Amino acid sequence: MKVKEIILSTNSKQIGVLPNHAPIATTIDICILRIRLNDQWLTMALMGGFARIGNNEITILVNDAEKAEANLKKPEGKRQTIEANLFVRRARTRVEAINAIS
Repeated sequence: MKVKEIILSTNSKQIGVLPNHAPIATTIDICILRIRLNDQWLTMALMGGFARIGNNEITILVNDAEKAEANLKKPEGKRQTIEANLFVRRARTRVEAINAIS
């Protein structure tokens, strides 16, 4: 199976990588990595790192990664969705507070 397309977020923008992409090296933000294999998409959560693209190859080094199908579960029901959204809002607020005093 050949990779048709890769989508990931760098620290400055989201990029799409197709065959024969120009060579680059970049940092990766905490983001969703999407890989298109024929007509299927593989999705992973990346926890920051680096990517090097060149010669129709991509090397991705990350602090941590989780395959969406295996480790990330969709909230079941309205209550779990609300709790998940609240968890994310609290985490963002903590990061904003830390950044404000740095």
